[in-house]
Amino acid sequence: MSTFDSTKTPLIDLLKEITVGKIQLPDFQRGWVWDDDHIQDLLISVARSFPIGAVMLLENGGQVRFQTRPVEGVERLISNGVKPEQLILDGQQRLTTLTQAIALSGPVQTRTNKGKEIQRYYYFDIRAALENPSRLEEALVAVDENRQIRANFGRDVVLDLSTRELECQQLYFPCNQIINSDEWEETLMSVAPEHMKTYMEFRKTFINTFRNYQLPIIELKKETSKEAVCLVFEKVNTGGVQLSVFELITASYAADGYNLRDDWFGSTLRKVSSRKERLEEEPLLRGTEAPEFLQAVTLIHTHERRKADLAAGKTGKQVRPVSAKRADVLELPLEAWQRWADEVERGFNLAAKFLRKECIYDRRELPYSTQIVPLAAVMARIGDHWLEPRIHDKLARWYWCGVLGELYGGAVETRIANDYEELLNWFEDDSAVPRTVQDASFQPERLDTLRSRLSAAYKGVNVLVLREGARDWFWKATVQELDANEMALDIHHIFPRKWCEAQGIPRERYDSILNKTPISYKANRKIGGSAPSEYLPQIQNEKQVQLSDAKMDAILESHALSAQLLRQDDFEHFIEDRRQRLLQLIEKAMGKRIISPDATAPE
Repeated sequence: MSTFDSTKTPLIDLLKEITVGKIQLPDFQRGWVWDDDHIQDLLISVARSFPIGAVMLLENGGQVRFQTRPVEGVERLISNGVKPEQLILDGQQRLTTLTQAIALSGPVQTRTNKGKEIQRYYYFDIRAALENPSRLEEALVAVDENRQIRANFGRDVVLDLSTRELECQQLYFPCNQIINSDEWEETLMSVAPEHMKTYMEFRKTFINTFRNYQLPIIELKKETSKEAVCLVFEKVNTGGVQLSVFELITASYAADGYNLRDDWFGSTLRKVSSRKERLEEEPLLRGTEAPEFLQAVTLIHTHERRKADLAAGKTGKQVRPVSAKRADVLELPLEAWQRWADEVERGFNLAAKFLRKECIYDRRELPYSTQIVPLAAVMARIGDHWLEPRIHDKLARWYWCGVLGELYGGAVETRIANDYEELLNWFEDDSAVPRTVQDASFQPERLDTLRSRLSAAYKGVNVLVLREGARDWFWKATVQELDANEMALDIHHIFPRKWCEAQGIPRERYDSILNKTPISYKANRKIGGSAPSEYLPQIQNEKQVQLSDAKMDAILESHALSAQLLRQDDFEHFIEDRRQRLLQLIEKAMGKRIISPDATAPE
C-alpha cells in the first residue's frame, strides 16, 4: 500500500488553509529564516509562472503525534483549539514567505542579506510590470513598515504608499491584496478611475497568475511511521538542515504534555534543572549529546521488552530484540523515558568513574564516545556491583577489546545492543563471552601505522603507557599528575624528527607511536633535534634536575622503552624492543595473546 499521494493544489487555497490553522508546522521544524532578497525572488518566480518546487505535507491524526505550531505570522488569526489537518514537512520557507507576503495584512518580518531585522511590504509597479514583463524584478518594490521608501538617511521620502489612495493614484499594487482585491479595486474606481483599464490588464496578466498558480503536493498518509517521517524530512531538506532524533522525540513527547527540551537543557523560567548540565559536571561527560543518552535509555527499554516477550512464551521473530537503532530510539515511549532516565543518568556517572579507574581522565583521551552508551546502560543496571572484582575485570577486558580492536568506529548500533545484553549475561555466566571480546584482535604491525593522536587505538595505547606510571623526563611527577594540574604536555618523538631525517630514516618509520611518548613541554624543549645520547645528559645535568643515570633510566623505562638502546642511539633495535613492550601492555589489557604474523614462519 502506498504511503503517499501526489497532486496539485492552488497556491491560494494552501495559503487560506494556513491562515485558519488547517495546515501547521510540526514543532521540530526550525524557524522561518528567509531574507528580503529570497522573498522577492520567490514572488517574481510565481508571478512569471516558474516552478518553485513541490511541497510535502503529512496527514495529521495518525499514531505518530507531534506538538504543532502555526506558521509564523498567523498565530493571532487562529482560534484556540484548532487542530491541524496537515503538517508541513518540506516547503516551510516558501509557504511561510508567501503567507506573510500575500495572505497577511501586516508587514513581513524579515531581514537584510546581512542579517539586520527589517519590516517590509511588497508592491508591483503596475506600469513597469506591463512595460517589461521579462524584467519583473525591476517592477517589484519593497517598502518599509510605513509603506515608504526614504533616502538621504531617512530625511527624504522617495515613494509614499502609506494610504490606499496613494497606492491607487500611483498604480502600485500591494501583494497582500492578491487573494482578494475587491477593496483595492473599489478605491481605484473612486480616486483614479482613469487607471482602471491599465489595472485590469495587470490583473489579467499577473494577479490571475498568482490566483491560478498550482503547487505540486506530496502528502504522506497518517499511517507513515515516525522513522519514515524523520528520514523523509532529512532527505528533502537539501539546505543542510538535519533533524536529530532528539528534536523529533521532543515534538512527539510534547503532544503528551512533556517537555523533553526542558528536561535536557533546563529552563530557568519553568524552574527545571538541566540533565545535560548535571552530567557535564563530570569532565569526562562534557559533550554528551541527547541522542546518546536516548540510545542508552532505549537499550534498557528494549531489553525489558525482550525479557517480557520471553516470559510470555514467545519464540523466534516474535521476540523483539534489544536495540539501539534509530528506528527503535524514535519509538521510545514517554513512560520508558520517565521510568529509566534517572537510572541512566546515574549509569553515565558510574561509567565516568569506571573510565577514571582505567586512567582516562579527560574527554580528549577518550578513544570512543560511542562506547560510553552501552557502558552507561550496563552501569545503570548493575549499579555499584561494577566494583566487584570479577565484574570489573570483565568490564575492563571488554572495554579495552573494543578500543584496541577498533570496533567502535562507524555505524555501531548493532554492536552497542549486542554488547549491552551480552555483558549482562557474561557477568552471570563465564562462558558467555561477548562478541566484542571474541572479535577483537590487534596486529603487531598496527603499531607502525598508529600516527594520529586522534585514532582510538593510539589514544588507547597512550593511556596504557600512562597508567603504568609514566613519569615526566623533567618535572618530578607522573605525566598524568601534570595533566591533572593542567601543565602543558606534548606527545614528542623519542628519537627527534630532525635526527631521524639526518640518518635517512623514512617518515613512516619514525612517525609512529613506537617512537612517541607524552612528556612535558619543558622536557620537549630540552630534547630539540639532538640524538638521545646528547639530550639525555643535558636533561640530567640541568641545575634543578641533577639525576643519576640509574634514576633517569628508571624514568625512561616507565614509558615502556629501553633506556639502554635509547642511550646507544640504536633506533632499529629500540623500535622493535618498544614494540614488544607495548604489545605486552596490550595483551594484558585485552586478556588475549597477540601473535605476530611471522611467529610460525620457518627459520
